[in-house]
Amino acid sequence: MNTKPQAGRLTIGIAGAGIGGLAAAIALRRAGHDVIVFEQARQFARVGADINLTPNAVRALDGLGVGEAARVTAARPTHRISRSYDSGEETSRLEMAETAEQKYGAPQLTIHRADLLAALTEAVPAECIQLGRRVQAIAQDAQGVTVRFEEGDEMRVDALLGADGIHSAVRTAMFGAESPRFTGIVAYRAVVPATSVAGVPNLGAFTKWWGPNPQSQIVTFPLNRGKDIFIFATTAQDSWHLESWTAPGSVEELRAQYADYHPEARALLDACDTVLKTALYERDPMPAWTQRRLALLGDAAHPMLPFMAQGAGMAIEDAVVLARHLEGASTLTVSAALERYAAARMERAAKVQLGSRGNNWLREGGNADWVYGYDAWTVPLASQ
Repeated sequence: MNTKPQAGRLTIGIAGAGIGGLAAAIALRRAGHDVIVFEQARQFARVGADINLTPNAVRALDGLGVGEAARVTAARPTHRISRSYDSGEETSRLEMAETAEQKYGAPQLTIHRADLLAALTEAVPAECIQLGRRVQAIAQDAQGVTVRFEEGDEMRVDALLGADGIHSAVRTAMFGAESPRFTGIVAYRAVVPATSVAGVPNLGAFTKWWGPNPQSQIVTFPLNRGKDIFIFATTAQDSWHLESWTAPGSVEELRAQYADYHPEARALLDACDTVLKTALYERDPMPAWTQRRLALLGDAAHPMLPFMAQGAGMAIEDAVVLARHLEGASTLTVSAALERYAAARMERAAKVQLGSRGNNWLREGGNADWVYGYDAWTVPLASQ
C-alpha cells in the first residue's frame, strides 16, 4: 500500500478579510488551493487609517498582481527624513522614489487602507468571500477543521488561518483568551489638503519629527498622489477609558500636546480641522503561531506599534511566505507546511515587533536594507 502523501488541492479557510487575509487568499489561490474568507463585517466600508507601504511590501504586492492597482491612488514619498522636534535639524535622510525602486525593486507607496483593500478584494473572486460571518468556535481533528459561526451553521476546511487581527478568534481558540496591553501611548490622525500647508518644506517626503521621548513624535507623508498630507502624531497618556480604541479627538488638545515642536511641524497641526484619537495596544512576540491545522498571520500573530511602519508589510509578507510553503501540500502534509511557514517568519516578525516598540529605527540614519530589501517571493523556505 502506497502511503506517501500526494500533492492535492486544499480548501483553506481564512478568518478576516483585512490586508493579510486577502493577500493570503490571492497567494493561496495562485498556489493551487481553494480559499474561503470569513469576514465579520457585513459590508466593506471606507474605514481605517492611511498606511505606508515600504518597498518590501510593494514588491510582495507586485508578485500578487495588485501592485499596479495600488499605485493608482497612492503617493510616492521622495525621501524618508528624520528631524529633531525642537531644532528641526535633519538627523537622517534616505532617498526613496526612483532610488528605492532601483535598489529594492519597488518604490515606497503611501495609500489609504481602503484603497489597498479595494485592490486586494478585486483580485479575489466574490464567491470566495463571505461577509457577516463571525467565528464562534473552532474544532480540529486528524482530517480537518470545523468552523462554527455565530449564525449557528458550520463549515469544514482542511486548514484555517487566523488573519482576524489583535482580537483574533483563531488565536483564542489556539492559546486561550488574552487581552492586549495598552502601551500608554495614544495617536492622533488627520488629513489636510496639501494646498493648506504649501509653505511647509518636504511635503512630498515621509518625515518623522522625533520628540523629546520615545512616545512623542509627528509623522507626515503625502496621500492621493500628493494632493493631501496625512498627519500621525503620538504622545504618552496614562490610561484609556473609552470603550472604543478610536474616537473623535480635540484639535486644540492636539496642538497643545506639541506646542514645543518646531514651527514647521506646528504649521501642519494648525491646518487640521478634525482629528481622530486612537489608543495603541500591543502584545509580546509569541512562542508559537501554529497548532496542527491552524495558523496565524498579521496582527493576529504579531501586533506591533506603528513606529517602523511595518504592520501591513509584515502581514503581506506573511501571506506570501505562507502560500509558498503550502504550495503542493496535501491534507496529510498541511500541518507540517504550516509549521515551516512559522519557522520562516517568526524571527523576522519578532525583530520588527520589538524594534517598533523601541522606536529608534533610522533616527540617526543607518541601513534600511534588512527591512526594505526582504523579498517574500525569493527568501529561502524553511527546511523539512
